[in-house]
Amino acid sequence: MIETKLRSEDREAPTFKANKDAWVSLISDFRASLEQIRLGGGKKAIERQHARGRLTARERIARLIDPGSEFDELMSYAGWGMYEEWGGAPGGGTVTGMGKIAGRDWMIVANDATVKAGAFFPITAKKVIRAQTIALENRIPTVYLVDSAGVFLPLQDEVFPDQDDFGRIFYLNARMSALGIPQISAIMGNCVAGGAYLPVMTDTLLMTEGSGLYLAGPALVKAAIGQEVTSEELGGARMHAEISGTVDYYEPTDEAALERIRSLAAAYAAPELAPWAKERRHPVEPHYPAEDLFGLVSPDGTRPYDVREVIARLVDGSEFLEYKKAYGETLVCGYARLGGFPVGIVANQRTVIKKGGRIEVGGVIYAEAADKAARFILEVNQRFIPLLFLQDVTGFMVGKESEQHGIIRRGAKLVNAVSNSVVPKISLILGGTFGAGNYAMAGRAYSPRFYFAWPSAKYAVMSGASAAKTLLEVEVAKLERQGITPTDQDLKELYERIKGRYEETLDPRYAAARLWVDEIIYPHHTRARLIRALQACALNPVREEMKIGVFQV
Repeated sequence: MIETKLRSEDREAPTFKANKDAWVSLISDFRASLEQIRLGGGKKAIERQHARGRLTARERIARLIDPGSEFDELMSYAGWGMYEEWGGAPGGGTVTGMGKIAGRDWMIVANDATVKAGAFFPITAKKVIRAQTIALENRIPTVYLVDSAGVFLPLQDEVFPDQDDFGRIFYLNARMSALGIPQISAIMGNCVAGGAYLPVMTDTLLMTEGSGLYLAGPALVKAAIGQEVTSEELGGARMHAEISGTVDYYEPTDEAALERIRSLAAAYAAPELAPWAKERRHPVEPHYPAEDLFGLVSPDGTRPYDVREVIARLVDGSEFLEYKKAYGETLVCGYARLGGFPVGIVANQRTVIKKGGRIEVGGVIYAEAADKAARFILEVNQRFIPLLFLQDVTGFMVGKESEQHGIIRRGAKLVNAVSNSVVPKISLILGGTFGAGNYAMAGRAYSPRFYFAWPSAKYAVMSGASAAKTLLEVEVAKLERQGITPTDQDLKELYERIKGRYEETLDPRYAAARLWVDEIIYPHHTRARLIRALQACALNPVREEMKIGVFQV
């Protein structure tokens, strides 16, 4: 078991209390922004949805999942602060996440018709594609609750044409079906134009009374071919159930459709699990309370901490078998169990380490640490167990000594190992994730199955202070070329203005809005969310062989 250095009296220390107070304030701010997002298009739009006899997306999900179970929402902040000229798109106009249906994990994608009638903004398509990608990689069965007016036309050029735009949704429908991943769709409102392909490409299709499924609505049909037809005649639920034969089940209400989905979900056979999931043991709670995390880790990233203390509050029994503890100390690697599942952990160490005559700064990856982590990742792949990355990284070490130690070559070896790793990867940002350090720690570009962040996360090429200094030099050089010599006061004001603009993009909600992370989670919820992610990863039974290409040894 990890021996914590935290004593009972330390919980009363000013630094511990200051950290906790800062977390309380930060989480309060995040909860307030989430409450606003969860209103979707607002109270009046919700009332209009109810007046039509329809439930909202969140109400539908609440009735769909098993009573008393949790809905693990993903990509809550999609679109946060974006599209303000169009009135915004809270949640990207859709709700996604994992929930238990008939005792089994399902991915749920529900259009939020209170947000621009469920129209697809660019971020909406990206969010649905990410949900499908998670389902595809982990073999998670998927339910689509469809209530959408189709593409948001003012932004059609950003939604329709590219490889990872709207059409990718249908491509993934087909790929998932070919792999035998169950997909069920329920049309519970509008389903228009290109969006009509999504539900029709799934295994089972339901449709509720009063809904519409057609490539072109009545007005467009009249304009295009001069034919006058009602919505029901053109694409109503009864027409598709009795005449076209497009839908498998006609349902009178939202409630009936949701109950039908539950009965259909219960009819699927239990999935085969991944080999590592079959070795799951009975979970053991950590020896230390999760609430300690609030005092141990500073949310602004200004105070060092021992990442082993974090690990001790996440893993089963606080048991951690550390790998090469005395070598490459700015990366902590080792084995543990999480929710009974075996995992390998790679974590950035944020304490200052004195090694011989050298001081190693926490959060920086040194050459020896890169070597150690690359070797550890190969070993984890040999065992074929999941990898958990805990990111709080400022980047790779620079300077003459570091270059002579081969930091580029050894860093590239680590990136190669992360790139070619075939076991499920889950990444969590605790603090900063800057520059190439993000790549080495399985950032978004390295296909982690799930990518989470704490509200303390900062995601950028470099920190705000470092970036501001670099950008200031660029601005000063530009002014000097114009014959302007700024005063000290001018420089100070310019620096603060540049830093303020840059730090707006460091807010993790900025990253979450653009889906660079899958969800922002709170420290005391971390263990539960990681276990749920592992449960989802366990649904993919395929074991691949790891292959390594050419790299500098």
